[in-house]
Amino acid sequence: MNDITFLPAHRLAQLIRDRQVSVVEVIEAHIAKISRHNAQLNAICTLDTENALTRAKEADLALDRGENWGVLHGVPITVKDIFETAGVRTTAGYIPLKDYIPHQDATIVARLRSAGAIILGKSNMAELGGDFQSTNSLFPRVNNPWQLEYTPGGSSGGSAAAVAAGFSALDVGNDFGGSLRQPAHFCGVCSLKPTDRRISTAGAIPEVPGMPVCLRQMMTVGCLARSVEDLRLCFELIAGVDPRQPDVPPIPLDAPPTKSLADLQIAWSDEWAQVPVAAEIKAAMVASAKKLTAAGAKVDRWMPPNFDLAANFGLYGRMSAYLNRYAQPVNRYTIQHSLKILWRTATQGDRQLRQLGNFSRFLPEMFNPTLEGYFQALTARDRVIADLDTALEPWDVWIVPVAATPAFTHRPAWSAVDIDGRSYPHAVANGAYTIPFNLSGHPAVVIPIARTQAGLPIGLQIIGQRWREMELLAIAQEIDRITGDFRQPPGY
Repeated sequence: MNDITFLPAHRLAQLIRDRQVSVVEVIEAHIAKISRHNAQLNAICTLDTENALTRAKEADLALDRGENWGVLHGVPITVKDIFETAGVRTTAGYIPLKDYIPHQDATIVARLRSAGAIILGKSNMAELGGDFQSTNSLFPRVNNPWQLEYTPGGSSGGSAAAVAAGFSALDVGNDFGGSLRQPAHFCGVCSLKPTDRRISTAGAIPEVPGMPVCLRQMMTVGCLARSVEDLRLCFELIAGVDPRQPDVPPIPLDAPPTKSLADLQIAWSDEWAQVPVAAEIKAAMVASAKKLTAAGAKVDRWMPPNFDLAANFGLYGRMSAYLNRYAQPVNRYTIQHSLKILWRTATQGDRQLRQLGNFSRFLPEMFNPTLEGYFQALTARDRVIADLDTALEPWDVWIVPVAATPAFTHRPAWSAVDIDGRSYPHAVANGAYTIPFNLSGHPAVVIPIARTQAGLPIGLQIIGQRWREMELLAIAQEIDRITGDFRQPPGY
């Protein structure tokens, strides 16, 4: 049998059900790979070997008795360290939580366990999910499995690196500004950011335990995998209402479409005019559009008529100031950390591009928020959502880049990124193509489509209509069949 650590989760589950491979064999293979390579990647920050092997033996005995725990029976997964795991350290890369061991699983963790998944450990991340790289003060920085001197992205960099390197079949993370999609793009894997509030965030940090639940908009929970089919499998397991979070609406999953590729109406944008992408990303976008057209799909260049990137970025920054204000303690450390980030976004990179990502203008609202200001921001966001809903009606999906840049070399947090000789502010280089869809709440799938001349992955972002993830995933699977290009990083 080929390396089982790179089999997709649904295929691995089938082999286990058919008794072609034991769960113990599967878990041992993944632990062995982590033992060989994690010291250079640092993708896993807490490895739960003993419990994983114990659970694997129980899973094999259950199958001997004719019992099946669920569709992920015996499948090894990892969980971003931002989600609480009962009895297993959960830190979110935040020093005050270095010894925090929760008594209860996050909702999505409990649902994956109920489906039979075996949790190998926790994946490393950016501190409190607050960077497009994956560094924190507790664990070594996460490296990209394609080239170790490059970042895997953030904040779910450990998750994406773990899946890309064959450490686990699936990982779950969250996304407030691109934290699932940008790492998938940087590491060459697939990801799903669902509709805002489709999946419960109960048991997720950065609301530090004991603080109010503030991130009630724009924060989503989703999956990383090596295939779109695995994204669908994971999504179906973790979506749905949750008594722990009553504001998750009871909206049933939509039915996948019956359209063929030739029936699809695909909108396509290779870049925003205000934020050009790297030449190699633009070339990959153009090549993908040509492949889809040759396969019979109708692909048309398009931009929403009322799409205002500067206004969207500004509104996102204002919303973020309100939502994050009470999510963690206000002390000397958090103030210094926030001011350092704001200073770099305000002073680094091309002056014209800085106007988009300069969130320092929201300092007054961050330190002196008002209820009226919060409601004004919510009302403005409602208009953005309605405008994009209307604009997307004629289209099945909208294809756009994931970021202006492929993976870049490690650097201090929120430092500028050079793209084809021009200096981009950190938030603009990494978030210009993801943040608008956190603001609007629309679901998005990322698939790998190409690599740069330096061998770094390039991803494609596929935007769907709100609450229609099953349709989006079905279309993404068809697009992936034509343009997708997942490959194992060399050496793993």
